[in-house]
Order: sequence, then structure tokens, then C-alpha cells
Amino acid sequence: MSASLMQRLADLPEESRGRVLAGLDASGAAVLAQDWRWLARPEQLAPPGAWSTWMVMAGRGFGKTRAGAEWVRAIAERDGKARIALVAATLAEARSVMVEGASGLLAIAPWWCRPAFSPALRKLMWPSGAVATLHGAAEPESLRGPQFSHGWADEVAKWPAGEATWDNLMMGMRLGKRPQVVATTTPRPVPLVRRLLAREGRELVVTRGRTADNAANLAVGFVEAMQRDYGGTRLGRQELDGELIEEVEGALWSRALIERCRVRHVPCVEAGDMALVRVVVAVDPPAGIGGDACGIVVVGLGRDGRGYVIADESVEGLGPEGWARAVAYAAATHGADRVVAEANQGGAMVESVLRAAEAGLPVRLVHASRGKVARAEPVAALYEAGRVAHRGAFPALEDEMCGLVMGGGYVGPGRSPDRADALVWALTELMLGVRGEARVRGF
Repeated sequence: MSASLMQRLADLPEESRGRVLAGLDASGAAVLAQDWRWLARPEQLAPPGAWSTWMVMAGRGFGKTRAGAEWVRAIAERDGKARIALVAATLAEARSVMVEGASGLLAIAPWWCRPAFSPALRKLMWPSGAVATLHGAAEPESLRGPQFSHGWADEVAKWPAGEATWDNLMMGMRLGKRPQVVATTTPRPVPLVRRLLAREGRELVVTRGRTADNAANLAVGFVEAMQRDYGGTRLGRQELDGELIEEVEGALWSRALIERCRVRHVPCVEAGDMALVRVVVAVDPPAGIGGDACGIVVVGLGRDGRGYVIADESVEGLGPEGWARAVAYAAATHGADRVVAEANQGGAMVESVLRAAEAGLPVRLVHASRGKVARAEPVAALYEAGRVAHRGAFPALEDEMCGLVMGGGYVGPGRSPDRADALVWALTELMLGVRGEARVRGF
């Protein structure tokens, strides 16, 4: 985690810190306390280079608003001719967040260079002569006509008329030698955000970040509480980790479906009963060494008849002995009564390396006669019917599931959906295969 210069100064030994501050008088200390170059973390400072758009796409609490406001403040204080557009989802948000908010332009302004705010005129005026005007994306036509040298676009992912507003803003960026716009937003896969990211490069620079990056300036325990409640979920990955999570058209699983199937605990029907009556570990072995991951997924059958995904123990970069030990460990840890292994890639070898890792491993080899997507379709139907749940969050596994497309094809991360394939084998064995006596084997 990066730290601001002020944080680094505070972390110095008292004697060293005293030497740094000894040469400052009261006015110098006051200036230093307001100097954003000292207060900011490096990723909150505008990037170098001849960019036209700087997009700060990060989790909540990262410090996006402060970064945008300080960039505007620096422009306004040094350039009296600057004409700045302040654009939020609505006019009310432009005023309450960008101007009057805790990290807004009025709050961060030093007393010696404070702008005058005229709410009726939707305008801020700095002593230098710089002027900023407020606009709401709900009225994109309000940006038709005015001219600007700079712009701050806040939370562009929630703009109600995103692309129309952005287009009108860009057409007004025709003052000064090099017009620039800063866009601050929490990521959402809306058309405007996709369009901007497609331009990432020399002219559009993207800064990404997480809520945890700014933990020093957030309430004590906030980050830990958020990770405990939302870590790994779609909401947490988007709102805390700043990830842009796309939905794939025609995917067997949607993010919304998986979220509906997420639980904290496997329920017990009666007090004292074991929650799971069967546990299966499925493994999708890699074709070679150091290539694809070895998918290892653990699922259990609850006493309520529902299947529960309880662990993703997949490993990468290991040879046969390494991933076989990982399978044996998963089986022992979760008390599995069956290990299902795909045997298309060297069936006898797969069974032998698994038994070499644990002689008593209850291995059952399965052979794939259909493609991965065809095998996954009936399992996806179990999710739609509410018969499968995820106990907790499994980001890597869920990304692969959401990359399997109906009709065949995979557009998720990596070359192959190894984790998702293991999940399909496990749930097929547990819920779609021939059922025998339901009991858990211990190791």
C-alpha cells in the first residue's frame, strides 16, 4: 500500500521528523498542511504525460473525490483563465459532493485561496479569476453551448444519460492549449465506461485502486468489516476492489444468479446434525506441467437436499505429484467420501498419481464424451432451480462459470475453465448421478 509524503513524515523517528520541520515557520507549516503533493498518495496525483482524459476507477473510499477536487483546485489556483465544468449525475450531487462535500472544493480550499460559491448561478469563482460551473448528467443539453478548458466528471458510471452527456462535454472542451478531463468513478459495466476504457493508452490514462488503499483515512475497522461481509462477492469486488465485472451475453451463469445462490452457512435441519451428508472433491487435471491450472472443487450435499459449493482448492504450476497432494489434502480436510477425476488426459496415470498421494483415496474416474459447455448446462439448470448454493465467495471459480457460453465456447479468464469444469463434475456426481448410501467418510 502506498503512503503520502505526510504519512511517511509522520512515520519517521521523532528526531528525524524534527529536523525536517525545524526550518518551517507557522505560515510554512500551514502551507505544507494544505499541500496536496504532500498529503496525497502517489496514485491520487495526476499522471504525467500529454493525456486528455484521466480516469480514476476505484472502490468506494479510495479518495477519488479528493483526487478530483484537488486537481481542479490546482488548475484554478494557477490559471486564472481556466473555465472548468463540474459534472455529476444530477445538479444536486454536483453541489452536495463536488462542491460542498467533505472532500469537495470548498472543504479542501485553504483560507487564502477560497472560491466564492453562487448556488443560484451554479458557479464557483476563485481569486485567480478561474471559474467552474455545475452541470447534471440528467440534463445533457445543459452542456450544449458552454466552452471549457478543463472538466471534472464525477461517478460517470451512474450518469443517467451517460454517453449523451459525455459527448456534449467533449464538444465543449475547446478552450486553452490542451483541454483535459478527469473522470472519477466506481466501476460498473455501462456503455460509457466500456467506451472510455477502450481508449486506454496515451490519451486516456486509467488509475485503478481499492478501498483498502485508503485505510489510513477511513474509520477504524471499516475495511475489515467490509471484507468480512462483502469480500469476494460481485458487490465487494466492484465497490471495494474497484473491478469492472462484465456480464457475458449468453453465459450459462450470470453474476446475479450466483449472488442469489450465495449463503453464509450450510443449514442444519436439526440441532446436532451434521450439515452435509455427502462431500465430493472433483479434479480437472492439467494436460501438462506448468500449463493450465488443476481445478479442484469441493461440494457437499446438505440434509435439505441442496448442493453446496464449499471450497475451491485449485492449484497452478504444479506437476502431477503436487496437484495430487492438493487433491488428497482437500479430501482429508473436508471429509470427502468420493474423489471424481476427469480421465480424458491419461486416465490410468491420473488414478495412479492420486492413489500415490493417498492410498485410500476413494477415486472414481469419469470420461468426457461431450464438451465442457454441454456438460455444464444441466448443472446451470440446478442453479436456476435454486438447488445449488455457494457457501461464501469464490471469485476465480465464478469468473470462469460466467465465461461459459450457451451453444459452446468460453470467454472467461485463462485458456480453459478448469475450476468450472471441476465444479460441473462434482455437482454431476452429487446431484445428477446414481445415488447410493449417503454417508460421509472420514480421514
